[in-house]
Amino acid sequence: MRLEAHLEQLVAQVVLDLLPAEEHGNQVRALVRPTQNQEHGDYQVNGMIPLAKRLRRPPLEMAAPVAEALRERPEFLSAEVAGPGFINLRLDAAWMARLLNEDLGDPRLGVPEVETPKSIVVDYSSPNIAKQMHVGHIRSTVIGDSVSRTLRFVGHRVTRDNHLGDWGTQFGLLLVGMRAFGDETALAKNAIVELERVYRLASARAKEDDTFAAAAREELAKLQAGDSDNLALWKRFVATTREVLEEMYARLDVEFDIWLGESTYNSMLGDVVALLIDRGLAREDDGAVGIFWNEVDAPKSLRNQKEPFLVRKRDGAYLYATSDIATALHRQDQLQAEESIYVVDSRQTLHFRQLFAVAELLGVRTKMEHVSFGTVLDEHGQPLRTRDGQTVTLGSVLDEAERRAEERIRAGVAEGKIQLEPEAIVETARTIGIGAVKYADLRQNRTSDYRFDWDKLISFSGDAGPYVQYAYARTRSILQKGNRTEEEASEGTIDLAHEAELALGRILLIFGDTVHKAAETRQPHLLCQHAYELATQISRFLTQCRVLQPGHTESERARFALLSLAGRQLRCALNLLGIHVVERM
Repeated sequence: MRLEAHLEQLVAQVVLDLLPAEEHGNQVRALVRPTQNQEHGDYQVNGMIPLAKRLRRPPLEMAAPVAEALRERPEFLSAEVAGPGFINLRLDAAWMARLLNEDLGDPRLGVPEVETPKSIVVDYSSPNIAKQMHVGHIRSTVIGDSVSRTLRFVGHRVTRDNHLGDWGTQFGLLLVGMRAFGDETALAKNAIVELERVYRLASARAKEDDTFAAAAREELAKLQAGDSDNLALWKRFVATTREVLEEMYARLDVEFDIWLGESTYNSMLGDVVALLIDRGLAREDDGAVGIFWNEVDAPKSLRNQKEPFLVRKRDGAYLYATSDIATALHRQDQLQAEESIYVVDSRQTLHFRQLFAVAELLGVRTKMEHVSFGTVLDEHGQPLRTRDGQTVTLGSVLDEAERRAEERIRAGVAEGKIQLEPEAIVETARTIGIGAVKYADLRQNRTSDYRFDWDKLISFSGDAGPYVQYAYARTRSILQKGNRTEEEASEGTIDLAHEAELALGRILLIFGDTVHKAAETRQPHLLCQHAYELATQISRFLTQCRVLQPGHTESERARFALLSLAGRQLRCALNLLGIHVVERM
């Protein structure tokens, strides 16, 4: 159930039933929201004040009969008017327990699917060919993966697209660079490292040597024209990079349905430029072709944009803008996408505003959305780099996370705080380390920059991945001690008799709201918040309520059922974040 939506509808209907039809006009917003202070109740009705203002009646006079009617509902233990006309609602424990018992038998844990599923393309990760993935790629990769998982879970038809940077200016430099500086032995041993080395040398040489730069442009033109030798070398660059990328994605448990890089749309680019010119949206200027915002029916935010949106350079080469327009057309016409989501960092905001404006002018029906995110920073607030100024590779971050996790786990085993067999330590450390990196990123509001902190990252206390994973492992450990499988534990009947049980139940009941809000707003940090609050309440419940009891009492069965549901929900939340659980720790 989406609890908040249910309460909103329920309260609105009560108000409609109490008011004469000519007064409300079937338009009432109850504005039911969680309370900021648990002492006041669980939810607060905020809609009576604006409604009273609209009807020119005293808010308290409006709120009193609504509260009285709500007190008759099985959902509420109490409904009290407060302040200038708010209504504080406290949920009834028996009603909450009934909902939770329904969730026990539901594979979806009470999370409903959307009424109208959509076909959605999620474009994320999108690294460049011939380069290692660096720490900046973690954001697009894990945010896009979580957004995809969550949208699919609520019922949408999701296509995950890795739009690789596999075409463009850099390949001219790589082609001449490999012939000038390339080492076949090094290329065979570690292709990505060798390609990066060659690209750096070629790029530096091109800046100093006009002849070399011209040769790079010539080789690029030959590649784009279909030269067989250049195509063969380019395909080798792509294939070797793809192998390395797939290893990294397997390590992260990230998957894609399609890998349609920029090269996929190469044959469409000339037609895209011709279409823009034919529609009167683009024109030639000094040999280049671009869209001039003061000459088209552009959004107000772009009308003062002096720089044109170039789609073809003077030398005839196409740009990212051209490829992106072709991609939008392909997703509409071939993939039948109703929505297209681009998970790309916030520095590209202007580019996407312009792209979306062009798509609208072309009549593209697909709804396009830029899901932006901030930068990963070091302890000084600067973009995270190595000591010699190089960008930190993603592989090195994962290696270090696994190493630190293993170090912490071995120390815990030595101290008797963690119960693991020696042969399970390395695999557990891998799960904990990679989960910690993902959680540290996803727990941030994606639009914000965040500081990368190793000490907070691998922490078994506080708002960190290992803490949440440990909470799940505790639920499994207690089920094991009670000689119960998850299914057997779920056969009990939840009874929220203790305050700690009630607090845990409140968190469990908002899971449907949380999942749908995360899907609708593309905000994975909402799932992290829920997972952390759930882990905290599980810990409080286990501290205050004895689960294992002599004689297998009804109380024990009820608490095993509650614990089983909490563990399942925590596992589901982590899965939607792309984080694996560990059964023992």
